[in-house]
Amino acid sequence: MITNENIMALAKKTIVSESESIAKLTDFIDASFVAATQSIYNSKGRVVVTGIGKSAIIAQKMVATFNSTGTPALFLHASEAIHGDLGMIQDDDVIICISKSGNSPEIKVLVPLLTRFGNTLIAMTGNMTSFLAKGAHFVLNTTVVSESCPMNLAPTNSTTAQLVMGDALAICLMEMNDFKPEDFAKYHPGGALGKKLLLRVIDMLENSLKPMVAPDAPIKKVIFEISEKRLGVTAVVENEKVIGIITDGDIRRMLNDRDTFMDLTAKDIMTKNPKLIASDAMVIDAFNIMEDFSITQLVVVDNGNYKGVLHLHDILKEGIV
Repeated sequence: MITNENIMALAKKTIVSESESIAKLTDFIDASFVAATQSIYNSKGRVVVTGIGKSAIIAQKMVATFNSTGTPALFLHASEAIHGDLGMIQDDDVIICISKSGNSPEIKVLVPLLTRFGNTLIAMTGNMTSFLAKGAHFVLNTTVVSESCPMNLAPTNSTTAQLVMGDALAICLMEMNDFKPEDFAKYHPGGALGKKLLLRVIDMLENSLKPMVAPDAPIKKVIFEISEKRLGVTAVVENEKVIGIITDGDIRRMLNDRDTFMDLTAKDIMTKNPKLIASDAMVIDAFNIMEDFSITQLVVVDNGNYKGVLHLHDILKEGIV
């Protein structure tokens, strides 16, 4: 009978087994790995990643990682390759062929075809004496002692090892290509990640209101401006420069401390030297400033001139964080 304890024990055993297989990969990072990485870096072509079965799925993930981190890549299914898809391989392409055994019938047919045009072939295999390993220019060793599968059949540890070795290759190439956050943003323009990397403060102000009062504005005018613009704050502006801000909290504290405010003006209750941010700054940087200082608004300026107010709620609505 399978109990809850059995299920948890099996899950933990699988995780430990796979983590040990991954840790073992550090022993396989050798001169061949370095040479394979350099061959990709020095190539004028793309990386073509191929495999069959579960290895083909890992190959597709590797291609996605390469493409998103600055190394042009494409996927070639091993079984389709011999039925016309070999035509996608160009002269300068480097090929990575993934196979645990390295001896499957499809691989034995494919390897001679992959090398006949002079392309560099990198093998990723768990069998260093296999047909694939012997036919490749460089070998990435992904040997595992066993699979997590109780019957030692279903690819588990082996495919995880392939995935991690592919990630190691991609990260090395990122560093070699001096891949920067702005480069990453080019390939990830959509979703929360794209917004985090690309959205600037000025982009958030296009349709927002711009609360502002003069230093000598009466408090009634200040209250009206904060209420009308509904940002919980107004800037105090003189000659297009921000000299202070007044928040709804400042208004509440003033009303609590005084019986009358008829003789007060904006400059009497404003907070001087408010936190500012440039209009061309990244929105994620604005959010970090708000977090650091426990505030919900930032005054936006462009070359010192007042441009508007960025509110925390607007950032949250964009789904950036």
